[in-house]
Amino acid sequence: MRKKILLRCLIGAPIGLAISTLITIIISLTVGDGNYYPVVPELVSDCGNEMNAVLLQALLSLLYGAAWAGASVIWEMENWSILLQTVTHLVICSLATFPIAYFMRWMKHTASGILLYFGIFFAIYLIIWLSQYSSMKKRVEEINRKIHENNSPG
Repeated sequence: MRKKILLRCLIGAPIGLAISTLITIIISLTVGDGNYYPVVPELVSDCGNEMNAVLLQALLSLLYGAAWAGASVIWEMENWSILLQTVTHLVICSLATFPIAYFMRWMKHTASGILLYFGIFFAIYLIIWLSQYSSMKKRVEEINRKIHENNSPG
């Protein structure tokens, strides 16, 4: 199990960095002034210069991707209920995501900024979870239908 988690983390880390970089490109395109914005301005202030901020964001994006990928092993715990899997995954991912989002200044450092962040985080998590659950449920129903057809006399 540890080997599987480590392997997933190693695969997830560069994916986290790639997604983070893609997001900065999309944000820069959305601003539309021809400049690239690799990090939020507050992070540059916190880190002293843009290069330090970019390096910190890259390292934390690697960690972010590794944490989410490693946590995916939870979905393979066949002796756990879907509720236990979901709550455990949500807690682990929340604990990994919040400090990174906070230090990267992806949210305002106010009570309302933190509440808004968690509201958006949980909404996105719920949407993804429901779509995955619905997709898996359809696959299971299809497998069960095929099993039933194959076992029916006829």
